[in-house]
Amino acid sequence: MKSALRWISAALVATGVSAAWSGHAFADVKIGVTVSATGPAASLGIPEKNTIALLPKEVAGQKIDYIVLDDATDSTQAVKNARKLTSEDHVDALIGSTVVPNSLAMIDVAAETSTPMISLAAAAGIVEPMDAKRGWVFKTPQNDILMATAIAQHMANHGVKTVAFIGFSDAYGESWFKEFSKAADLAKIKIVANERFARNDASVTGQVLKMMSQNPDAVLIAGAGTPAALPQKTLKERGYKGKYYQTHGVANNDFLRVCGKDCEGTWLPAGPLLVAEQLPEANPVKKSALAYKHAYETAYGAGSVSTFGGHAWDAGLLLQHAIPLALKKGQPGTPAFREALRAALEGTKDLPASHGIFNMSGNDHAGLDQRARVMVQIVDGKWKLAGD
Repeated sequence: MKSALRWISAALVATGVSAAWSGHAFADVKIGVTVSATGPAASLGIPEKNTIALLPKEVAGQKIDYIVLDDATDSTQAVKNARKLTSEDHVDALIGSTVVPNSLAMIDVAAETSTPMISLAAAAGIVEPMDAKRGWVFKTPQNDILMATAIAQHMANHGVKTVAFIGFSDAYGESWFKEFSKAADLAKIKIVANERFARNDASVTGQVLKMMSQNPDAVLIAGAGTPAALPQKTLKERGYKGKYYQTHGVANNDFLRVCGKDCEGTWLPAGPLLVAEQLPEANPVKKSALAYKHAYETAYGAGSVSTFGGHAWDAGLLLQHAIPLALKKGQPGTPAFREALRAALEGTKDLPASHGIFNMSGNDHAGLDQRARVMVQIVDGKWKLAGD
């Protein structure tokens, strides 16, 4: 663990975040965390939970307490966790949750209690359109439209004219269909099927047969974690020969393990962290992505890093940047400190992290641009940086 801490120190240097130790200390800063460490999204939530354990316990001379709860991939439990953390533990900030439905459900709690929240889920609807409630909410994953445009452009470049869509029957799938529809229209690609499935479904044969009846050039599966393997395995089993695309929601090794040979050749957009060592030296995210990768793998083993853990790491970096600024305006545990923390997060500029460079503003609480995505292909059961 000592070696892991050395990597963390190096990571903070690499990302431009430093702990400015001070002789004057306020009360502890409390960070409440709810992640989906069990349930269908466990392959996403576990590396997020593991990453929270790597975040610094002191920033700017202040002790940081992390209170971590599991919401079991259930939005009702996520809200219960958020209410407990804000009303009983009186946290200064919330991190979570792992999935879109849970994060959307937590927004009201963050706004009602004036507690800044950093979501680890992707849908733009978590932070858009900006309003009084979303003024308290930020997120670290890339917006769906940023990734959807990458997929549509890649499809167009590879001769795809028609595509069948199948996504989760929840806010994640709905958000992806909405954003991909825009991107496909711009790329002059026709969506010929629109199907849904639940995260815990055991069969999608009916949906797959409907999709295949349209003979699409490609399919896009909008799922996250290991459940996203089911449609692809069923399509392969039924003999579909077109191109396969997934979203950045599958960018972890558990998905590779579950999907196996059925995912060979699949394309997806992902954060640079997924292929950090393959990035050219000039890539502005390579250094900060590798810093997190080394910190995580030193603690948990070679090959264990996950892009989803990177979202939790980036939430930690945002807070490490914001806490010293907020301490100048108020003491932890007070409304003044929470408001100052929110304002400092919103003012984040040019912060390198594991997935991109953050530039927040009053109208943009995601803060990532095209530097936060690369196209990747699954080749020989591994992630390979795509050349086009």
